[in-house]
Amino acid sequence: MGIAWLTLFSALLTGLVGSGHCAAMCGGIATGFPAMAPRASWRYVVEPNLGRVLGYAAAGAIAGGIGHGIVDVAALPWLRTALRTGTGLLMIVIGLRLGSAIRATPYSGTAGGLWRVLKPLQRRLLPANSSGRRLALGALWGWMPCGLSTSLLTAAWLQASAANGALTMAVFGLGTMPVMLPLAWSGAQVGRRLLQGGLRAAAGVVVAVGGVVTVAAPWLVAMPALHGPLRLLGCLPV
Repeated sequence: MGIAWLTLFSALLTGLVGSGHCAAMCGGIATGFPAMAPRASWRYVVEPNLGRVLGYAAAGAIAGGIGHGIVDVAALPWLRTALRTGTGLLMIVIGLRLGSAIRATPYSGTAGGLWRVLKPLQRRLLPANSSGRRLALGALWGWMPCGLSTSLLTAAWLQASAANGALTMAVFGLGTMPVMLPLAWSGAQVGRRLLQGGLRAAAGVVVAVGGVVTVAAPWLVAMPALHGPLRLLGCLPV
């Protein structure tokens, strides 16, 4: 299944506008890395956050790979359309969440159980006195479960492709950077404009509309005039 640009754009918007959720959930972790530095150093800010994006991408690759395996084993012609419809419905849900206040609540369940297995690895990587350790700690940070990242991970699974799943999660992680990097550097509340209700609501509408288009794509193919735009958005094969 080709990468859907609407899904990637939605992932980017979700990361950008949902950064307030990330700041509330992970602010202590973000500001903790610079506190480990013997002196002010950008490495203690950039490397853990880069590792976090890599952790997201790895999780997305695994989820997308599992989805791909299910599609290959089932070999049902309608399954790819069903997965694309599921992606669109999930985008609508994420858009509605973005349009309202996103609560900073952890996600429990399978992801929470996996995190309990991974969490002890943090102690083995301390002190974070090398680039490798900081990247690895950041990657573990990316696996810490929360409702927002798990929603995007579900979208990655629905991509039914390891590469597309990794790309979806990486774009989501990059979207959080404009808030998380300054937060980690200064410990201050930053990016308030990104978190204001008006912009957040507008982003939610864009994501939700993208979800509607994704769901409706199989029916929109009956309109030849829309084939070009739908291919550009990744809703139809090129």
